[in-house]
Amino acid sequence: MRIYLLIMLGWLACLNVVAQKKYVQTIAPNIKQLKFLGEYDVPHNMKFKGTTIGGLSGIDYDAEHNLYYSISDDRSEYNPARFYTLKITVTPKGIDTVIFVDVKSLLQPDGTVYPNKKQNPFRTPDPEALRFNPVTKKMVWTSEGERDLSIFKDVIENPAITTITTEGKYMDTFPLPAQVVMHKEEIGPRRNGVFEGIAFANNYKDAYVSVEEPLYQDGPQADTQDVNPMIRILKFDATTKTNTAQYAYKLDPVAYPALPLTFKINGVSDILWAGKDKLLVMERSYSTGRLACTVKIFEADLSKATDIKDNLSLLKNKDFVPAPKRLILNMDNLGRYVDNVEGMTFGPTLPNGHKTLVTMVDNNFLVVEKTQVFLFEIEE
Repeated sequence: MRIYLLIMLGWLACLNVVAQKKYVQTIAPNIKQLKFLGEYDVPHNMKFKGTTIGGLSGIDYDAEHNLYYSISDDRSEYNPARFYTLKITVTPKGIDTVIFVDVKSLLQPDGTVYPNKKQNPFRTPDPEALRFNPVTKKMVWTSEGERDLSIFKDVIENPAITTITTEGKYMDTFPLPAQVVMHKEEIGPRRNGVFEGIAFANNYKDAYVSVEEPLYQDGPQADTQDVNPMIRILKFDATTKTNTAQYAYKLDPVAYPALPLTFKINGVSDILWAGKDKLLVMERSYSTGRLACTVKIFEADLSKATDIKDNLSLLKNKDFVPAPKRLILNMDNLGRYVDNVEGMTFGPTLPNGHKTLVTMVDNNFLVVEKTQVFLFEIEE
């Protein structure tokens, strides 16, 4: 009996190794440039299975099934918080078709859909990013929470990193480190500037989550002048969900002044694991008076950055080194209108052996904005 058990355990171990080898992550650690291949525009606020398609803030590629998953940042205002499944047909000449094949609601622990702010502002999510893990067959999505200090009611809701099934069923959440807990006072995350990006790493053993804008205690928001804005990138053990490290990343200045002087922003809208301690980091800058966004993709080297997990304030403790970054693409140079790009994923391999990068645009459900899907060829 003991020999039989040992044989069974050995067999199961071999199966586990095979499963792990089957899902080797796509990486691109030596990107020289991103060559633009094409754009596909989804019809404005298109209807699909009783929902309005819009606010697509993240995208991820399931290579085994040749499917894409895209989360909507709808705060259950148009329809309950949800994500879509898509088929995107790409060729060396661009994107041939984008077809929506399914939609799933994001579910609360009790199995119900999330409420909108009129129903329950303390439980309304702000979905921004989603990744699929082919090893566990689960998904992880992020919410920015809420910090609404109005004269009628103060709403303080923590950001969240949540594991779900592919059907949207709640599994569990990641414990938050102290630095990113939401407060009424000016400490912790800013409103609508928290978890915008997520990336699995090291063959899905780790997960990185990026904060869009600097935490209050870490310094000022980006401006048109260099004010040294630092955001945090958090590293988690994907199995234990423990925060194992944090890294500082310096934002570029806001690309254009706001005209009139009302609103301007530059922050990290998504991240993607490139391999060898490197992340692709997408910065998205917007200023009123100019409809287009300035979107840049950088390569950040975490191996040369200080672990700031125990640093509670980058303003008070400046003894750290941020991740150095290298510009790979400025979409201003594409010679076309670029809207609010908020998601990116590695896509299928082209016939010439080159990898692809697919990006998704959040149209904010506004008629003056577009849901654009861009395709790039990766040249290494």
